[in-house]
Amino acid sequence: MITGTSQADCAVLIIDSTTGGFEAGISKDGQTREHALLAFTLGVRQMICCCNKMDATTPKYSKARYDEIVKEVGSYLKKVGYNPEKIPFVPISGFEGDNMIERSTNLDWYKGPTLLEALDQINEPKRPSDKPLRLPLQDVYKIGGIGTVPVGRVETGVIKPGMVVTFGPSGLTTEVKSVEMHHEAMQEALPGDNVGFNIGNGYAPVLDCHTSHIAVKFSELLTKIDRRSGKELESAPKFLKNGDAGFVKMIPTKPMVVETFSEYPPLGRFAVRDMRQTVAVGVIKSVEKKDPTGAKVTKAAAKKK
Repeated sequence: MITGTSQADCAVLIIDSTTGGFEAGISKDGQTREHALLAFTLGVRQMICCCNKMDATTPKYSKARYDEIVKEVGSYLKKVGYNPEKIPFVPISGFEGDNMIERSTNLDWYKGPTLLEALDQINEPKRPSDKPLRLPLQDVYKIGGIGTVPVGRVETGVIKPGMVVTFGPSGLTTEVKSVEMHHEAMQEALPGDNVGFNIGNGYAPVLDCHTSHIAVKFSELLTKIDRRSGKELESAPKFLKNGDAGFVKMIPTKPMVVETFSEYPPLGRFAVRDMRQTVAVGVIKSVEKKDPTGAKVTKAAAKKK
């Protein structure tokens, strides 16, 4: 609820109009109060209040009950910081569909807009596209065959393919490969757009070597070679497709123990899996080992020295 509210241009406050329901919501610890306060605190300055369940008031569709709710909720919204005179209070029945899209004869005493009309009257806020990019991330997905896809809402600036962006607080800088909104590719995304974007963060599938199963980053494609002769066909290829062979520099995301295949074959064979499917097999030609100097030594081992 907090995430959704922080990204909204307008809040629709749904109020239970039934006897007991409204009183519970507007009480000191009620949801009506809490949601209204959160909306204002999180920067939502436009609001529509819907007096719901008007078909269940006593009597049904009671104007007196509506007026009571408008007075009490309006008073609280004013304390929060809203101007009640600029907030439409729409009597509705979600169950019966009254005043949702079309005006209802059951509420002929109400002369204001329907919920749909009130939504159409919302003012579009100014989009600060001239400022530097700011995009709070809502989630990050790992999609097989595509890679890392962060998703979030553009608050300021623009994001488009080819841009170089920096993630905080880690300081990671990388290139945006593509931008999509609702599964459609975009040339650029502006403030207010909820987008997903693919970044050039390297390919990081799982490497299985002896008993280790650790994600590794394909840091660099060094060469493409002939599978049978081992002859170099291309230096620094942009990609390796199914059936190709090559030398690749891989960096594990966590420390792991491996050896070169020529010296210790059981510790030098590996398979690479992505989304539980084997995508590559190979052997280790060289290893950049960590300097053991300064490593912990047990008391028993120290005595043996």
